[in-house]
Amino acid sequence: MAFGAEELRVLRRALALALHPGPASAEDVQDCLRLAESVDEAAHEGIRLRAFLVADLARYRAALPGTAAGYLTLLEEALGAGYRPDPDDLAGLRALRGNPVAAVLLDRCLRFAERDVRARLGARGAARRPVAPTVPASRTRLLALTGGLAAGEPGRKPGEKPAEKQPVERPAPAPRPATPHPDRPIPTPGEVFPRRKPAPPANPPQQLAAG
Repeated sequence: MAFGAEELRVLRRALALALHPGPASAEDVQDCLRLAESVDEAAHEGIRLRAFLVADLARYRAALPGTAAGYLTLLEEALGAGYRPDPDDLAGLRALRGNPVAAVLLDRCLRFAERDVRARLGARGAARRPVAPTVPASRTRLLALTGGLAAGEPGRKPGEKPAEKQPVERPAPAPRPATPHPDRPIPTPGEVFPRRKPAPPANPPQQLAAG
């Protein structure tokens, strides 16, 4: 695909706007739209041209070896348009190996075929390659749980048995308060709370004299 001088100017302006965004004039927008339509049309035309070449190539190949000159010309043109030779093309070129043009095209087609085979094998190998299972992030690191042990002990090598737990020393029980001495008698309530003697009346009653 070749661009003219006017098309190159529009393409350069479009690339400048893409690299340095800024306000674009209405004329620039219209030119970019027309260039995009031209590129799409050229791409579709290339697809149609390649389809015609492949169809003509099949007809000339079926009529070999009488159509060797036209077949070799069409094959070279089709390769330039992106066509990749199939096994029938390789067989036809091997039949025309005595022709110098056919020998050159055969080497070229073999390189294309080898490249395509390697690409297909690489794609199959990538598809069949087992994917390593991913471990969730929550399982890659174990934290200590309440009432339990931590996930790993510092200083312990992999495969080494954990050290035996040492018995935890419990604190000695607090001494009980001393009991009262058994020889000492227990006081009675009367000793603790003695009765008070009644107080004498303030005005003692007068005795009546005998008459």
